[in-house]
Amino acid sequence: MEQRDGYGGYGRYGGQSRQPGGWAPAGRTAAPPYGRPSADRERTRRHGCVTVLMAPFVAAARFQRPGRADRLADPAMSRAQVARTGIGLGATAWLFYAYTLRQGAKDVIDDKLTEMLLAAAVLMVVGPLLVGAFVVAARPPLRGRYRRRLPGPLTAFGVLFGAAALLAFAFRRDLHDRLFGGIGDVGFLLSLLIGLTSLFLLPFVLASSVLCVHHSFRTADVHEVLPPLLSPVVVVAMSVLQAVDGPPVNAPQSVWLLFLTGAPLSVTALSVWELHRLRTRYGITLRGALGR
Repeated sequence: MEQRDGYGGYGRYGGQSRQPGGWAPAGRTAAPPYGRPSADRERTRRHGCVTVLMAPFVAAARFQRPGRADRLADPAMSRAQVARTGIGLGATAWLFYAYTLRQGAKDVIDDKLTEMLLAAAVLMVVGPLLVGAFVVAARPPLRGRYRRRLPGPLTAFGVLFGAAALLAFAFRRDLHDRLFGGIGDVGFLLSLLIGLTSLFLLPFVLASSVLCVHHSFRTADVHEVLPPLLSPVVVVAMSVLQAVDGPPVNAPQSVWLLFLTGAPLSVTALSVWELHRLRTRYGITLRGALGR
């Protein structure tokens, strides 16, 4: 027996029998053709160093990218999200290039890591509350379906917060001396191990911070309407923390104000457009997602 599901289409319990709006499920690609074993081994040796260098970024993408195979994959929305992230990164790079730092590079990095940790802490509260409210508000059997999809967002939240906390600890030499100073060579080895780990954690946390905002903490694994609902909350929280901390560069007040307000306004406008596109092109609405 078919019934209206949470995507605006019709499906059975536990799956869809039709695809609303003609969209193609994400993550389904044809199997690559088999190559010659010798060519594969040569390619592995040639790119082994690149693989090691790319490992933090690959790991960040693995944890932060939505993994549900039947989620909606709209090319226009994906391009808009990539453009949004690229413009944000470009604006940040321009700000640091055009104006001098207000303090030393190490202090700026420490402030950004602390800001990142606080943002992750805020989002660890706001994000689960929003997702939890969505799941609770859904009617059966959609509620059970969404509950089974929660491990994806929980993994994204937990990995980013844990990695940021470990990286902040790795940069606190005073804590290392206090904790490991009295155990001799073992303490030295532990400090060395933490220092080596930070070489992986730094690019991993930076990539995860970008990807978690880009993918809205994998909330698309639960439902497609959640990313445009959560994205403005994420950006507003980060903008408030940046406003409290002050500008990291000696930029005019007008430039800094434009930088702070541009991100929330542009992300909110994009989220409104995404919700409109989901409704008009695919018949996906928040009420339909909740089974109301």
